[in-house]
Amino acid sequence: MIGYLFLLIAVASVAGFYWNRAAAKALRADGQRLHSLPVFHGGFALALGFLPAFVFLLLWVMFQNSAIDALVWAGLPDEVTEGASVGQQSLIMSEIRQTSTGRIFGSPADYVLAAADRINTLRGVANWALAALIVGIVAAGLWIARKSIAAQFRARQAVERVLSGLMIFASIVAIFTTLGIVFALVFEAYRFFQAVPITEFLFGTRWEPQIAMRADQVAGAGAFGILPVMLGTLVITAVALAVAIPVGLLSAIYLNEFANSRVRAFAKPLLEILAGVPTVVYGFFAILTVAPAIRTFGESIGLTIAPNTALAAGGVMGIMLIPFISSFTDDALSAVPRSLRDGSLALGATRGETMRKVLFPAAIPGIVGGILLAVSRAIGETMIVVMAAGLIAKMTANPLDSVTTITVQIVTLLIGDVEFDNPKTLAAFALGLVLFIVTLALNVVALRVVRKYRELYD
Repeated sequence: MIGYLFLLIAVASVAGFYWNRAAAKALRADGQRLHSLPVFHGGFALALGFLPAFVFLLLWVMFQNSAIDALVWAGLPDEVTEGASVGQQSLIMSEIRQTSTGRIFGSPADYVLAAADRINTLRGVANWALAALIVGIVAAGLWIARKSIAAQFRARQAVERVLSGLMIFASIVAIFTTLGIVFALVFEAYRFFQAVPITEFLFGTRWEPQIAMRADQVAGAGAFGILPVMLGTLVITAVALAVAIPVGLLSAIYLNEFANSRVRAFAKPLLEILAGVPTVVYGFFAILTVAPAIRTFGESIGLTIAPNTALAAGGVMGIMLIPFISSFTDDALSAVPRSLRDGSLALGATRGETMRKVLFPAAIPGIVGGILLAVSRAIGETMIVVMAAGLIAKMTANPLDSVTTITVQIVTLLIGDVEFDNPKTLAAFALGLVLFIVTLALNVVALRVVRKYRELYD
C-alpha cells in the first residue's frame, strides 16, 4: 500500500509539473510577459504536489503502528493488562501481531484472536484513510499551484525558497544527528563510569569484561583497562599504514608524473577498484589466504606466529587503504599549478628532482589529509579485524602475535541478547566514545596541518 501511494504521489507530481509548465507556456503564447520561466511554474507544482504528501506519508508510517498498538492494548481485558511489565506488554503485542498475520502457533487465547481481528480492522481503516488523505493533499497542492499561474507570479523565487528550505532542513538533520550520536555515547559512557572508575578504564592494563550478568551465572570479576585494546588497535593501524603509505604514495607519484597516458588510463581505475571491494571480502582474504601464508612462512624459518596475527589483519587493511592515499596524493599533485612544474624543468631539473623539491612539497596539505583520512579509516575499521584479528587483549606490540582492537571488542560486547544496565555492555559505549574522540582529534590535526602548510598560488 505504501509503495503504491508513493508511486501515486510521484506520478501525480510529475504530471502537475508538465501541466503547469504547459499552462505557463500557453499564457506566454497569448502575449503575456511572465515574471518566471514556465519551468519554474512546473517546478512549483512539483513541489506542492510532492513534498506535503511525502512528508505526511512518512509521518503516518512512523506513528501508525504505535497508534494501532495503543488502541489494541486499550481494548484488552483488564486481567491481561493490569500489572504487566514492559517486557510482558511487548510479548503480548508480539503474539497479537503474529496472529494477525496468520502465523499462529498452538491455540491462542480468545482475547488474542479478538485483538488480532481488531488490529487487522484498524490497519484496513488506516490504509484507506491514508489513501484518501494522500489523494486529497496531492490534489490540493496541484490545485493551488494551478491557480497561482499568472504573469506576475514569482514562481522562481517560490521554487528557490523551497529548495533553500530543503537544504536548511538537510543541514539541521545532519547537525542534530551528530549531536544525537554524541549525546548517546556520552550518556551511556557516563553510566559506565558510574560503575567503573575512569582511571581504571584509561590506565588499566587488563581487559577482561566477562562479568556475571545474572545471579546464576558464573564469570570473573571483570577488568576494564583500555590500554591493551588501544595498543592492539595501534599495532594493526601501524602495520596497515606501513603497507598503504609507501605503496599509495609511490603509485600516485608514478601515475601522475612518470606514466604515459595509456598506462595511467588503465592503472588508475584498476587501482581505485580496491576502494569498492567490500570489507568482508578483505576479511575473507586475510583469514583464508594471508594469515595461513604468513604462518607457513614463519614455520619455515623457525618463527612462532599466532593464527590470528596482527600482521595479516593490518597487511590486508593496508591494501584496502592504498586507493585512499593514492587518490588523494594524485589529486593533490594534479592541483599544483602547471607553471611550477614547467619552471622547474626549464631551469634544468630532472623530473625526479621536480617531483621531490617542487611538486611534493606543494602538495603536502592534500597528501597529509589523505593519510590522516586513511588513519581514521584504519582505526575505525570493523569487518577485517573482526574476522582476522584476535579476541583476547594483550599488552604486546609484536605484530606476529594475536591482538584485539576497539572495534572488535565493541562487536563482541554487543553480540547476542544484551541488557544495557551492566558494565559489560556499557563498556562498548565507552570504547565508542574513545574511538570518536580519537577520530575527531585526527580530523583536527589534519585541518591544522593543512592550514599550516597550505600555499597560495596566483
